[in-house]
Amino acid sequence: MPKIDESRPFLPVNIAVVTVSDTRVAADDRSGDALAERIAGAGHHVAARTIVKDDIAAIRAQVQAFIADPRIDVVLTTGGTGVTGRDVTPEAVEALYEKAIPGFGELFRYLSYAKVGTSTIQSRATGGVANGTYIFALPGSPSACRDAWDDILVWQLDNRHRPCNLVELMPRLREHMA
Repeated sequence: MPKIDESRPFLPVNIAVVTVSDTRVAADDRSGDALAERIAGAGHHVAARTIVKDDIAAIRAQVQAFIADPRIDVVLTTGGTGVTGRDVTPEAVEALYEKAIPGFGELFRYLSYAKVGTSTIQSRATGGVANGTYIFALPGSPSACRDAWDDILVWQLDNRHRPCNLVELMPRLREHMA
């Protein structure tokens, strides 16, 4: 059964939050706020936070800048994962992945099904690794951000989580680049 191994020290990670929206500004970025509060509450660091327009080039450029920054371990995007014409976050970030983490989107939709039923198929939440940095693209609703963090990411970004977690893999994410 998964658990937290209290005999291991907690290792905080540095997380950048990117809100993808044509309409949000810092004052009304509830999804970004929800993520930032949870990141800090879990003992991690909000290394950066920004808002970019629903535009493939803009999203990709911002995520590329963050994955090029050795101080950032994880990039979380919120917004733009639906199926409308302006929802382009998966197209922007998946092109950067060296390795996809398909289980993230699958698990997110599985957990979401209990709350929103078949509407979960409208989410294209995705995860991957690029330049030794984890990238997770979350839906834009505060509820979906809370669900992704509380039910998946808080555990996988805690090095004490057993039987395994993503943090303990961080030193090996760039093996292929050596």
